[in-house]
Amino acid sequence: MPLDRRLIRLAKGRFSVVGWRTAPATLLLTTTGRKSGLPRERPVLYARDGDAFVVIGSNWGQDHHPSWSVNLLANPAATITIGGETTPVRAMLVDGAERERLWPLLLRVWPAFRDYDARAARTLRVFRLEEDRR
Repeated sequence: MPLDRRLIRLAKGRFSVVGWRTAPATLLLTTTGRKSGLPRERPVLYARDGDAFVVIGSNWGQDHHPSWSVNLLANPAATITIGGETTPVRAMLVDGAERERLWPLLLRVWPAFRDYDARAARTLRVFRLEEDRR
């Protein structure tokens, strides 16, 4: 992951180690650390839903949520970098019918999310990221 973050930064969000060969949609998500208050960057796969971006805290199917998802719950203000362009966003945790509607979009980007979901002993968090126009 540290190599991937550096590569995404150098390539201005155009590709990543994961995205270069297999994942077509990777963004660089910058959250605020809930304990430190410092910026935290992570490459994350995403799907588009209209003008919004959809991300999932799969953590490769591990039993714990990724730290970036915990940070978004504590502070939904974040930024995303795609193709060298950085945009402020606001994250909304989705569940129920909205999560079910977005699930197929995520599977089209990365079908392995289905395996991660089956393997994890938790509900994978799905967030909708919308441009923060404040």
